Amino acid sequence: MMIGVMLCVTVLIAQSIFAEGFAGTRPAERSSRRVSFAPKTSSTSLNGLLQDLSDFLSIGGGGFGDACVMGDESIMSPKAHGTSETPVQSNLRWDCDKETADRICNYNRHYAEYRGYFVETSFPQYVKTAGEEGKEITFYDSNTGKPLFVAPKGRSVEEFYKESQVHGWPSFRDSEVVWENVRCLPNGEAVSVDGTHLGHNLPDATGNRYCINLVSAAGNPE
Repeated sequence: MMIGVMLCVTVLIAQSIFAEGFAGTRPAERSSRRVSFAPKTSSTSLNGLLQDLSDFLSIGGGGFGDACVMGDESIMSPKAHGTSETPVQSNLRWDCDKETADRICNYNRHYAEYRGYFVETSFPQYVKTAGEEGKEITFYDSNTGKPLFVAPKGRSVEEFYKESQVHGWPSFRDSEVVWENVRCLPNGEAVSVDGTHLGHNLPDATGNRYCINLVSAAGNPE
């Protein structure tokens, strides 16, 4: 139990700190981006951290269950381009920044786009349109174009988007994961079978919840 709690705390703290670290280390690059990685207020980050920790503790920690397909560290071994064979696609969906996506997908194991990044892209309008048309949304690997997630399943578009807003990242459930192409490592890191860092599994009271960087799942179909 305590080991699980410590892993969860470590991941959540790293994600909360990431916005500040990313914002402060490469100012020249930030100035040329559509969306800057400015730090969120400490209260917002802390509240989100505490909520995610509370959710985790509410199910008592432990394993990820039979529905979650596990992988091992070899998936993320060094390859031609970081942990992947290729860089991210040049025309990512929803106006996601290519350079940011490439760092998070291919040269990163712990950090994330800042909390709420996805609401500053064209993704919210895309979700709204999908909801009006009654369509599911397929999310593709930003490197390979392979399908990673299909949402919503077993809930409405509004419920999917509301949960994502609450937690700060697109959030998927077991039934929405394309397990042919996705694995979860023992520490909770969610990755593609091709070595793309996607995010982390942060379970809550209802089960596994995969908090995924939009920039990691904004590819076009292969």
